[in-house]
Amino acid sequence: MEKLPWTIAVVEDDPSMLRSVERLLNAHGFATEGFSSAEAYLHCAVGKIDCLVLDVDLGGMSGIELQRRLRDSGSKLPVVFITALEDDALEAKAARAGCTAYLRKPFPAASLINAINKALAA
Repeated sequence: MEKLPWTIAVVEDDPSMLRSVERLLNAHGFATEGFSSAEAYLHCAVGKIDCLVLDVDLGGMSGIELQRRLRDSGSKLPVVFITALEDDALEAKAARAGCTAYLRKPFPAASLINAINKALAA
């Protein structure tokens, strides 16, 4: 029996970045579900998600707030944060919230793939 691909949810409010991340993940054998906001993810996410790639600075609910809500509801879903913000305090807050990785845009493609593989292996 062939193993189905891992499914990665990508929450990113920049449409071109969302497409780019999804294409990168698809090229590496991952299935993806894209969402333009944290609220859309909460409302529409269906099926089994194995890892969440989450922008920190979203319009509306922030990525960190989404991760906090998921954790508070008992979710053990690994989270890889991506952000364009240069903010060490925000990075520390994300780390305290339990993210697997915190990548600053623009990040090398290999950094994201490695972070997801590490999250899935945990």
